[in-house]
Amino acid sequence: MSLLDAYEAALQHDPIYRSALHESEAGQQAEAIGLASLLPNLSITHSQSTSSGTITQGGVTRSLEFDSQVSTLSLRQPLINFEATAGYRQGKAQADSSRAKFTGRSQQLVVRLVESYVETLLAQDHVRLAETQLNSLEELKRINERMLEKGEGTTTDVLETQSKHAIAQARVIEAKDALQVAQLKLEVIVGQKINQLDRLADTFSSRSIHLQDYDNWYALALERNAELVTQRHAVASGKEEIRKTHAGHAPRVDLVGSLTRNKAGSFITADRDVSLGTIGIEVNFPLYSGGRINALTAQAKANHARAEADLDAITDKITVELRNQYNLLLSGVKKIESLELAVKSAELLVAATEKSIRGGIRINLNLLDAQQQLHTARRDLAQARYDYLLAYLRLQLAAGTLVLDDLRNVASYFIPLLPQKK
Repeated sequence: MSLLDAYEAALQHDPIYRSALHESEAGQQAEAIGLASLLPNLSITHSQSTSSGTITQGGVTRSLEFDSQVSTLSLRQPLINFEATAGYRQGKAQADSSRAKFTGRSQQLVVRLVESYVETLLAQDHVRLAETQLNSLEELKRINERMLEKGEGTTTDVLETQSKHAIAQARVIEAKDALQVAQLKLEVIVGQKINQLDRLADTFSSRSIHLQDYDNWYALALERNAELVTQRHAVASGKEEIRKTHAGHAPRVDLVGSLTRNKAGSFITADRDVSLGTIGIEVNFPLYSGGRINALTAQAKANHARAEADLDAITDKITVELRNQYNLLLSGVKKIESLELAVKSAELLVAATEKSIRGGIRINLNLLDAQQQLHTARRDLAQARYDYLLAYLRLQLAAGTLVLDDLRNVASYFIPLLPQKK
């Protein structure tokens, strides 16, 4: 499974992403809900009943029984409604906040996926290194046992080697367990079993990623970071909440109209059918509500101040994260170059040890030690390269500029693992 294949699968199966998608779909309705308060409200009511009783008129009492039907079509159109206007603007801010939040979750999916992908690859490297260490100690254990049989070794050497060998076996088990957990995390994201992952290409160039000045990244982050954009919309929503609650003191003016058909609607009109049409202006002046409006307004102001403080806190957090990832990218180049030299030296050591074994100067244990050193250097180099690529993605995430092309760029560093020849 390539990195891009994993991403396509994650879009369909990752539960965190799917939850964010549905949350965004729900959040988009906030604007329509707010707009509905400004649009006409049309309703129809119908009632049907049977009435019976007596009526006395001029000293004469008579029984009365009749069926009634009343149908009314009502229209209400707000003309002046400050509360509804603020509610619409608040709904728009909430919808914008929801969109920004989903953008952030989409970008986070890319980072989470790559983190899990490389964590699985690293776990595979740890298993290989642990197995190499175990092989070295098995060879040393055999050598010590043979030397003890010949009278050239000591029991202490054998016991010490056995102890190290047992610890190495435990480390192999631990590394395999960690690999299973890492692979399970990735499978949860992509929603399917994983048989094989791509590996890092040997031709890795850390210089191919162009790095702008930090000030440019900082300006981008302040403008486009998804968390900051989301919180700014939350601040705007809080401001509209203050206006909406304070509008409880303001008058409300509505255009109202109705069409009514009254068929024997009462004892008075028991023998009549009446049709009425009305239209007019309704004005509502709030006078006193027990202090509720003042309390709601004070509460809204406090929540707005909290949202502004949260915005400052998120800004500080993003600034720290941005600087951290920027520094990791800068230092990662030199770290990778140093570890590439270490790998080359370890490869030369393995080649020299093999040559010495053929000349009778070294033994197989020396070769195993050299191979272990090579595996360790390669693992550290792979870790540095993974950290470099992750720092690149995290920097883009912090700046709010992470797009699919960035994932494609990272995926280009990986190649399929060639099948082993039988």
